[in-house]
Amino acid sequence: MPEQAKLPEIFPPSSSNDAAPVAYYAPMAPPQELEAEAPSVPLSHYLWILRRQLWKILAFVATCVLVTAIVTARLQPIYESIATINVNFQAPSGVVGQDSSNAYIDDPDTFLATQIRLIKSDAVIRPVAEQFHLLNAKGQSNQPDTVAAQQAAEAPISLGPLSVSRPTGTNLLLIGYRSTDPHRAADVANAVANSFLAHAYNIRIRSSASLSSFMERQLDELRAKMERSNLALGQFERDLDVVDPEDKSNILSSRLIQLNSEYTSAQIDRVNKQAALEAIKTGSIEAAQVSSQSESMAKIMDNLGAAREHFELVKLTYGSNHPEYLKAQNQVAELEKELQETRSNIAARIETQYSQAVGREQMLGKTVADTKSEWDSLNSRSFQYRQLKQEADADKALYDELVKKIQEADINAGFQDNNISIADPARPPLHPIYPNMSTNLLLALFVSMILAIGASILLDSIDTTLRDPLEASRFLGVDVIGTMPIDRAAAQLPRPIIPALSEAALAKIVPSPNSKGYYGTTSSFEEAVRTIRNTILLSDFEGRLRSIALTSAAPSEGKTTIAAHLGIANADRGKRTLLVDCDLRRPSLHSKFGFTPREGLSNVLTGDLAWQNAIHSIEGKPNLSLLPAGPGSHRAADLIGPRLSSLLDEFNKEYDLVIIDSPPLLGFAECLQIATAADGVLIVSLAAETKRKAVAAVVSTLKKLRTNIIGVVMNQVGQNTSSGGYSYGYYRYGHYGYRNEDKS
Repeated sequence: MPEQAKLPEIFPPSSSNDAAPVAYYAPMAPPQELEAEAPSVPLSHYLWILRRQLWKILAFVATCVLVTAIVTARLQPIYESIATINVNFQAPSGVVGQDSSNAYIDDPDTFLATQIRLIKSDAVIRPVAEQFHLLNAKGQSNQPDTVAAQQAAEAPISLGPLSVSRPTGTNLLLIGYRSTDPHRAADVANAVANSFLAHAYNIRIRSSASLSSFMERQLDELRAKMERSNLALGQFERDLDVVDPEDKSNILSSRLIQLNSEYTSAQIDRVNKQAALEAIKTGSIEAAQVSSQSESMAKIMDNLGAAREHFELVKLTYGSNHPEYLKAQNQVAELEKELQETRSNIAARIETQYSQAVGREQMLGKTVADTKSEWDSLNSRSFQYRQLKQEADADKALYDELVKKIQEADINAGFQDNNISIADPARPPLHPIYPNMSTNLLLALFVSMILAIGASILLDSIDTTLRDPLEASRFLGVDVIGTMPIDRAAAQLPRPIIPALSEAALAKIVPSPNSKGYYGTTSSFEEAVRTIRNTILLSDFEGRLRSIALTSAAPSEGKTTIAAHLGIANADRGKRTLLVDCDLRRPSLHSKFGFTPREGLSNVLTGDLAWQNAIHSIEGKPNLSLLPAGPGSHRAADLIGPRLSSLLDEFNKEYDLVIIDSPPLLGFAECLQIATAADGVLIVSLAAETKRKAVAAVVSTLKKLRTNIIGVVMNQVGQNTSSGGYSYGYYRYGHYGYRNEDKS
């Protein structure tokens, strides 16, 4: 068949001398992604992480603190001396003019930030550095004969140990300098403060002098400009033939506003007359009724209505030749004629009114256009006049102000004060500020502890495997019914001693050379198996679990070992138990009991053998039987779905419980058929190795098939694997064992 040709080869060709074909799993398909909501992590999990990594955390913290203490003790002490400068936010005042008043600085924060930058400038620091020979100490200058020394001397300098700060909420500046010599630190700090005061004073003096000199140079230019603007203004007034065009412009503006209002009213009146004319032309009585003669027309219509009613009464009473009939008929005709004449008069009057409204609108429109043209022309010339007048006034005001400023600057130049003063000079300190042993140790303790704890939590968070039963229950939404401890010796089943058998029996069973008889133990592994057995059976109140399938997300997770031990534990209760190896790709259940069968489930599925003939009894366990997988076959794997349900029905007639060892679920189709045929599915995962998303994909797939998920069993759970300190579901019998246990 074409489809079978695409399947991977499970059993390679073997010779007739081979005891059994070697089986292996085909490459697994990638696990299905399950969009599951991330469960919240309880606080106890983080406490478990800290307990687990406690000694590593303490060792790291102790190492960091010890290294910090050694390094701090070897550092040279540094002293810092601070000079305090008081900054007055009121600007320096002069003797005369506007500068004579105490103007307050608008932005104190910006002003203080500017002063801090000035203190660190080259003009302030260079004299101090040259006075105390700080340039040579910093290596910023060398031999005066070299070109590099010349360039270094001309380059801007800075002092690294110098610091300038401002205490919050004050107008003080703190100038600090650090040095290994406390006296040198105080001297340099005071020298920087004095240099800053002298520099600020010189800046103000130079600024006043340069301003006065500049204003004197500009005075002649302003005088000439003022004269030119006055001449231009006078010439424009003569050309315009008015003293002030503003007055005439205001008159035209008022007139134009009034004409626009009347023109708008005329347009509205014309529109109303035109609407009335259009309506009356249609012959509508309602249009005539809204005219000025509506009262007379309404009276005529009332009389006409009464006459018509009277005529109708006369028509019913008299004949057409009766005088009363003729009289009533003539009266109705006269009133209709009068109504028609009234309507004609109304139409003629409305037409006359419309003609008058059109003429008035046209006349006002022409007047508005002429007035607007005259106003635009005058307004354009008025703008030029205002511009020339403003320029002339501005030039004159600027000239007068400049003359005044020059006079004030000459007077105030020699009477300058300063708003910056030294409030507290620097003094040599007694104790160094660096290094601070206690601060460094506390900082090292805190930082190292944070780093150690963060690293422990980070390493735990990137671990996506199932480790903790509580965590697995929250993430998967399925109960963890038991855990298996790490006890490889107890997990190995003891091999039975095979007595002399017939050649027919030997043809089916090949015993292992290291076979031993079964023996009873009380290991933690067997107690965990009994706990899982009791959990499954006690939760089955209705007794519907007659068959259980064990599966996993990936191979080598211990499901075969757990299936074998679970079958032994159930058989020890006196219940007839059948172990069925449905893993036709890599069967291994028979190896747990120390024999290699040549026939098994694959022969039963293909119809070559009855299942009763493929059953093997387990030596030492009269209630336990095994149906091995048999030789691998694609055809047998395809027959698992249609044949397994009927086989389970037959098994249940003779056995109390059927335990099925199935292949891993992800990537293998027959496992899905086994899960749907069994009464319940038990999922096995390997603690700290199986990925959470892989097990979640298994659970999701089984839920889609509506199978009965009994729960999850976590295999090889150690004391350091679970956040509970050790796995639950069994006792560690090294400390708590049966008193009368047979140790032989």
